[in-house]
Order: sequence, then C-alpha cells, then structure tokens
Amino acid sequence: MRSRVGLLVAAGALHLSGSLLGAEIMDRVKFGFAENEGVRIHYAELGKGPLVVFIHGFPDFWYGWRRQMEALSDQYRVVAVDLRGYNLSDRPKGVENYAMRHLMADIAAVIRHAGEEKAVVVGHDWGGAVAWSLAMVQPELVERLVICNLPHPLGLMRELATNEQQRANSQYAREFQEEGAHLRLSAEELSAWVQDPNARPRFVEAFRRSDFEAMLNYYKANYPRPPYRMPKVDFPPVRIPTLVIHGLQDQYLLPGALNDTWKWVDAELTIVTIPDAGHFVQQDAAELVSSTIRRWLIRGSGSGGPTP
Repeated sequence: MRSRVGLLVAAGALHLSGSLLGAEIMDRVKFGFAENEGVRIHYAELGKGPLVVFIHGFPDFWYGWRRQMEALSDQYRVVAVDLRGYNLSDRPKGVENYAMRHLMADIAAVIRHAGEEKAVVVGHDWGGAVAWSLAMVQPELVERLVICNLPHPLGLMRELATNEQQRANSQYAREFQEEGAHLRLSAEELSAWVQDPNARPRFVEAFRRSDFEAMLNYYKANYPRPPYRMPKVDFPPVRIPTLVIHGLQDQYLLPGALNDTWKWVDAELTIVTIPDAGHFVQQDAAELVSSTIRRWLIRGSGSGGPTP
C-alpha cells in the first residue's frame, strides 16, 4: 500500500538532536489522567505558570512535543496529551467514538482537570484539527491558538475540491478510510519517520500500546470523503489570536491550503512558513518552532494574552 505511512520515511526530521534531552524529560515530567465520559486521557506535565496544552497528530504521542515542552516549561505549565486510542489513553471501540465532538471534549476535560478555565492550545495534524475546532466551537476554552501543519478546515476542503495535486496527495487518507486498513500497519512502520535513533524505540513502544484501528477512526469519522466539495454552511470565525506554523515540504497537507486563512480568523493572525521542514515541523525545525511559539506568547502577554 503506497500510503502516508510509507511516505513518512522521506518526511523524517531534518534538525533532530537532543536525545539526552528526551531522556531527561522522561525523568522530570509528571503523568496523569483526565476523564471524559468514562474515557481516560493520559498526559505528561512539566513546569509552572499559564497552562499550555499540546495535542499531537498521526502517528505520534505526547513525547513528540518534548522539545517544545522543554523550551516553554521555565515560564509555562505545559501539558502534552495522548489522544484517545494512543499510548496510555483509553481506546474505545467504534468509529463514532472518534467524532470531533468527543476529541474536543477530551481536551476540555484535560483543561478542567488542570484546574483552569482556558489554556493556550497547540495542535499538530489531527491535534491541529481538534485545536481549530475548539477555537471555533468552544472559544471560551482557548486563550491563544497555535497550529502546526494543519490548514484551517475550510482551506483543506477547498484544496481537496479544486486542487488535483492535493487530491492525489490525500490518497493515503482514502486508503485509511477503507475497512480493515489498520491490519496493514505496524508499530515499526508507524515509527519510521522518527530519525533520532534514541527516540524511535519510545515511539515503537507507545504505538505497540496503541490501537491502530482507533488511529484510523480519526480519518473515518472526520476526514472529508469524495466527492469533495465546500460545505454549504460557513464555519464560525476564529476570534482568538492565532499562530500558524507550516513546514513547506509537507507532502500531505500542501501549503496552498493556507491561502485565505485570514478570512476565517477574525483576530490577530501570524503565519510562519519554514521552507526546509516537512509535515512534522515541530521536530524537523524544533528549535525554530519552540522559539517562535515562545516569542509569540510573550509578545501576546502585553495585549491580554497569558502572562508568564
């Protein structure tokens, strides 16, 4: 199967280092669980200060944010979740349990469990989809919004409907939506994109604990299906300051989908593109992504944003 998993090898990290950092953060984070309607969501926590919640994508787990957690934890309380189906979070059966409303409720439960009313929300890939959705549907939970390599849903829908190259590059998603597609996955294959030899075993271990069918239920429950078309009803505008970071070498989510993002964000919008980074931008350009988020948050603290 020529799928996204096979292509992940070529999309590996360009600037990964800090294997020792990864080992150290494992020893320093606190682990916990938040509960949403009987589903337990595992998370790792580090630091003190305003709450920042990190949400990973496919295929990843909380540890994929280790570099950003380290960079922010001196001034922020950073919490990185395992999405349902992944690693130590619960893995409910059934496609319906991976609908976006449940994914949003999981993050709301994490924020409440942390004792806060809202948080800076940072999402990548499917985590980005959850973050966009929270900002549109439950804006009271989101202090500021950071998105890594996941265009606004309307941008992606438009590109699927009008851009032949995006449709071709989304073939993996259509394959993931097929019955039994999870039977073709393995923990080793899902970890092939991780270039750090010291980090990769942690990903293999986490994916062996995960549920491959649950991972693909995200696509079955939420990803558009052909024939692709724009929705007839507009999405609510995002009225929260937003930072979008996009690695331009992403072969799955092409940068053309970023066009018109400013039409859907009725607030301060900052878009940062990184030419030599791919889909896993937070690892491909870890230091640049971390410093960009940090500077953006600190600058925002002067205009009503979170104050470290």
